[in-house]
Amino acid sequence: MPGIDESKQFVPLKIAVLTVSDTRELADDKSGNTLVERIRAAGHVLAERSIVKDEVDAIRGKVKAWIEDKFIDVVISTGGTGFTGRDVTPEAVEPLFEKRMDGFSTLFTMVSYPKIGTSAIQTRATAGVANSTYVFCLPGSPGACKDAWDDILVHQLDYRYRPCNFVEILPRLDEHMRRPKAKGATA
Repeated sequence: MPGIDESKQFVPLKIAVLTVSDTRELADDKSGNTLVERIRAAGHVLAERSIVKDEVDAIRGKVKAWIEDKFIDVVISTGGTGFTGRDVTPEAVEPLFEKRMDGFSTLFTMVSYPKIGTSAIQTRATAGVANSTYVFCLPGSPGACKDAWDDILVHQLDYRYRPCNFVEILPRLDEHMRRPKAKGATA
């Protein structure tokens, strides 16, 4: 049965939050605030927070800088996952993924459906692993951020969660880059 194993110690992660919006500023960024509040309440560390315009280069540049920062374990973006012409977050971020996390999109839709009905189909929420960093791209509404965090991320980003979680495999995400040389191979 899934749940928290109280015999294990909580491991705080360093999480960066990116809001993708042409109109938001820190003062009125409700979705970003929702994520920051939940990240801190869970015991994690807010590594950095930023807002960028709905532009592929701006989004990709910020996410790329964060996945190259060895201090950051997780990047969560909010906004730009819909179908309008300005919604380009998946196009900006997915090329950075080494591995896609298709199950996240499926589970997010399952969580959303009971709350917003068939409108759940209007998201292109996505996730993956890039440079040993987890990246989650959420819709721009505070409700969607709350649902993604409360029903999925709070559990998977908690080392104590069983039967398994993302934290316990974090140290192994770069195994493909650390493969030992074959016997007899030279430098």
